[in-house]
Amino acid sequence: MTDNRWIRRFVQAPGASARLVCLPHAGGSASYYLPVAKALAPKVDVLAIQYPGRQDRRDEPCLETCQEMADGVFEALRPLTDKPLTIFGHSMGASVAFELVRRLEDVGVRPTALFASGRRAPSRVRDEQVSLRDDEGLIAEVKRLGGAGSHLLDDEDILAMVLPSIRADYRAAETYRWTPGPKLSTPVFAFIGDADPKVNQDEARAWAEHTTGEFQFRVFSGDHFYIDANAPAVIAAISEHIEANQAVRPV
Repeated sequence: MTDNRWIRRFVQAPGASARLVCLPHAGGSASYYLPVAKALAPKVDVLAIQYPGRQDRRDEPCLETCQEMADGVFEALRPLTDKPLTIFGHSMGASVAFELVRRLEDVGVRPTALFASGRRAPSRVRDEQVSLRDDEGLIAEVKRLGGAGSHLLDDEDILAMVLPSIRADYRAAETYRWTPGPKLSTPVFAFIGDADPKVNQDEARAWAEHTTGEFQFRVFSGDHFYIDANAPAVIAAISEHIEANQAVRPV
């Protein structure tokens, strides 16, 4: 039985022969991936992940580490590994996705690919302390990075609801440290924007060091939320990968 706390299906695709798991960025929510679900249905069953501490889970405490988030997603996905899985994570979500794939491979489930978007490789560390700033400083950073919905932070009521999860997620992302272990066998595709202040090309290319499988690197025009402006191209890349791996049955 699916754990409905963690997984959101915005478009039902009962006949889909493949699944795409989408993990949000820091402060993000499952609804960010609504356009992906609409674009890929009915061929692909899109599972958008909802972390605790936001939207309909705002009464639950936020998790403190990317590893804890990966644990929760892993348990929720256990009943859903009967179809090919592809994993996509943006920003903090890419770190969570990496830890999730580790857990899946440990139990013999090998995703078709890990799409790591807008995030440096697990072994690359930056000394970031945005989560330690006061509220104004934290909000300023979120607005600087932009992204769909960042303008809503001007609304005091909305800000009061989302600020705790933003701060907690930034803390989880900034304190994430890779624990050395076996490389993934899952292919890794690293996507970034060419003007992203949070990751450079060297940091993104280093994802290749974390898999024995195929590695692809792609740079899009844009900043940290390059995927907002390049959604059709990103979605097409994911779709083409899934179809090329014969995870989707011919119609």
